Amino acid sequence: MANSSLLSITLCLLFLCNICLSDRQSWQQQSECQIQNLNPLEAARRIQHEAGVTEVWDQNNDQIECAGVAVTRHVIEPRGLLLPSFNNAPMLVYVIQGQGILGTMLPGCPETYQSFQQSQEGRQAQRSRDQHQKVRQFRQGDIIALPAGIAHWSYNNGNDQLLLVVVHDTSNNDNQLDRNLRRFFLAGSPQQQQAGSFREQERSGNNVFQGFDTQILAEAFAVSTDTARKLQSENDRRGNIVRVRDGLQLTRPPRLEEEEEREMRSNGLEETLCSMRFGENIDDSERADVYSSRGGRISTLNSHNLPILRQLQLSAERGVLYRNAMVSPLWTINAHSVLYVIRGSGRIQIVGNSNRPAFDGQVRQGQLLVVPQNFAVVKQAGEQGLEWISFKTNDLAKISPLAGRTSVIRAMPEEVLMNAYQISRDEARRLKYNRQEVTVFSPTRSSSQGRPSVFTIV
Repeated sequence: MANSSLLSITLCLLFLCNICLSDRQSWQQQSECQIQNLNPLEAARRIQHEAGVTEVWDQNNDQIECAGVAVTRHVIEPRGLLLPSFNNAPMLVYVIQGQGILGTMLPGCPETYQSFQQSQEGRQAQRSRDQHQKVRQFRQGDIIALPAGIAHWSYNNGNDQLLLVVVHDTSNNDNQLDRNLRRFFLAGSPQQQQAGSFREQERSGNNVFQGFDTQILAEAFAVSTDTARKLQSENDRRGNIVRVRDGLQLTRPPRLEEEEEREMRSNGLEETLCSMRFGENIDDSERADVYSSRGGRISTLNSHNLPILRQLQLSAERGVLYRNAMVSPLWTINAHSVLYVIRGSGRIQIVGNSNRPAFDGQVRQGQLLVVPQNFAVVKQAGEQGLEWISFKTNDLAKISPLAGRTSVIRAMPEEVLMNAYQISRDEARRLKYNRQEVTVFSPTRSSSQGRPSVFTIV
């Protein structure tokens, strides 16, 4: 009898394991990259708010689906507040233009910032104290990393438009839902600003408080039902970027103190989530990892210099190419790359494992291009140069160049090259040693004289 029960339990466990395995295999099959052709992508939807615009790329596009990401661009006017929300996927934000303040609400972290406000009540002046969690100043060139499910808000405290491009890693293990980006807003009535099908609206989300009973909210916060209704924002038509009439009055240390604090904690020894660094500036030319006085520069940001990226499993690369310069053809060994063109234009060629390019054409400012893992890519700047930011789906993304001083061709013996390509020893040596630069190549005499562009790789 006991043996019969044991056999039944074993069979049940084997059956359950088989179901789990088949589910996992089916998930993996769904996430396979079925890409024959790649193209630069423009934003598919534009959503107008009171104090800004949100542009969204089509997440069902084959390229974006292959990378397992969702991409959004926010344009926030001066004194514009991007309302608090959280998402089901970790995200990287690149600040293309402007400056602002970021607020993150981290569970269990103390309210370390205090401010005092003067208010006039009748004939008496009253002084009240506000306490809140830390707020952080950010500026052009910063990369901001935020884990899944962390509530956050942003505010433009500058005089110019604030332009942010955001990549959400919806295929990350921290997303236990499906691979659709789901936004959960904590204020406003964003759904009324959405366009498209009901399915799109459902993914975009709504104010979380609107789903709760008003009386329950009033009880939970110990406030009046009138205040509870205001939390639900049902009649709010401002969208999710709203204008702060007199500007936000926030307590934060002077900029110099913020930078000193950042440097003190830049050794990678992050103690807790509460004190962890969420951002790093990647625009400064002095921090470039690869630099050529005639070619340009490349800066990388990974979990070595921003440890929170280890948790998010993401990294970034900032590239600047001067006129007609190029990046060595290369492939990324362990990550997809989502490339966004910041300024300028250029030619990019991407080659997969077929005998023709997956993409061969021009890209310009504001366009997005996905480079799948192991696809070789080459970029060459146009007459106005080329600048980009690449978001990569691994916290320690590694590249393998095809040409240059650290390339696979340079690493091969001459005899192997001679027999593989049926070339002479002199040709093999020229192939290996003619380019002494690492990955950023200055233009050759022919390209600087106006010959057709060559390509660069991401």
